Amino acid sequence: MIDRYALPKMKHVWSDEAKYDVWLKVELAVCQALAEKGVIPGDDWEKLSHATYDLVRLNAIFQRTKHDMTAFTRSITERLGPEGRWVHHGLTSQDVWDTGTALQMREAAKILDDDLGALEGTLKTQAVRYKDTLTIGRTHGVHAEPTVFGLKFAGWLDEVRRGRKRLSLATAEATVGKVSGVVGTHATVPPDVEARVCELLGIGLEPVSTQVVHRDRHAQFVMTLALIAASLEKFATEIRHLQRTEVHEVEEPFGEEQTGSSAMPHKRNPELTERVCGLARLIRGHAVTALENVALWHERDISHSSAERIILPDACMALDYILNIFTDVVEGLQVFPDRIQANLEMTRGLVFSQRVLLALIEKGMSREEAYKVVQGHAMRAWDSGLDFRELLRNDTRVRERLPGRKLEDLFDYTYYTRYTDESFKRVGLN
Repeated sequence: MIDRYALPKMKHVWSDEAKYDVWLKVELAVCQALAEKGVIPGDDWEKLSHATYDLVRLNAIFQRTKHDMTAFTRSITERLGPEGRWVHHGLTSQDVWDTGTALQMREAAKILDDDLGALEGTLKTQAVRYKDTLTIGRTHGVHAEPTVFGLKFAGWLDEVRRGRKRLSLATAEATVGKVSGVVGTHATVPPDVEARVCELLGIGLEPVSTQVVHRDRHAQFVMTLALIAASLEKFATEIRHLQRTEVHEVEEPFGEEQTGSSAMPHKRNPELTERVCGLARLIRGHAVTALENVALWHERDISHSSAERIILPDACMALDYILNIFTDVVEGLQVFPDRIQANLEMTRGLVFSQRVLLALIEKGMSREEAYKVVQGHAMRAWDSGLDFRELLRNDTRVRERLPGRKLEDLFDYTYYTRYTDESFKRVGLN
């Protein structure tokens, strides 16, 4: 991921230094497990427990070997005495790589969960703030019936919570280790050593591995990140639509010296939410690659490796970035109640068409006739700019069924907010 879209904490998780740090943890956990079994003498383990690697030396060795695991282990053993012979004992590269990657994914998931928690809190605040702000609901981009602005945030809040649950489950599935040797038979490293290593590292273990942890686990993890990103794109798209000049019910935060266009000084574009949408597409693409990585030849090939070096760090960094961006957008969102009210009245009462339809049916008119009457006035209101309510008041067929207050009471906006409290209670909001 380019620096523009990488935040420091997540960037560090996927740095070379962090990768080699977790590799060292795995190697030392294996040494400890072997020492506990009596394979490695106690004096040797004491010295091994203080082992380190040299990143500069590692990179120099890599230039010759073209193999990062070989370079890594040599950079360790060069700093040790005879006890260095126990480093990587009975292991294959993927034992260390996959188990270390599990540790990196666990750390990345913690950061993402914190991000989602912060977004949850911001959405709660905005849901409560705009709980009583009446707005027009739109279907197909066209005015439908009234709703409340706070319900947008309440719905997003519940979706973010689902994302956190999915992330927890996917992380548990993905953060498993394997220390079972070159084809997963434990021929050179017993199962109890593998179990002890995973226990020491605080992760699960792959019950039956090949040379690798099965990649459906990684695919589920990346797909979960993609699904969370898809939710963010959904939320961001709503804000983008509401910021259009013709609608202008909200605006992203816009700094005093910020510019929206190099050519047009007046522009205040929804560039943050557009950025969220763009990077969400990137993460979805990584999910496809993760699925492609599931099928490997026999006990292992290397076709997944090069792709994972990109998709795991990039998907985590991109999601971390857009979660932070979108939380800032929600927190600093400008909402324009006067504009919301003007848009609600834009169609001159057409939003009440279903209420009138149902009332006529309940008063004895057939559904077909009632629909024809209401739609006729609605189409006239659309085309002529007349007030839909006034057209109904002047229709004798309507007045016969709905005289006086019976018709007027149908034009009450509060009818559409009767169950707002119930919806809010369902997501734990007052």
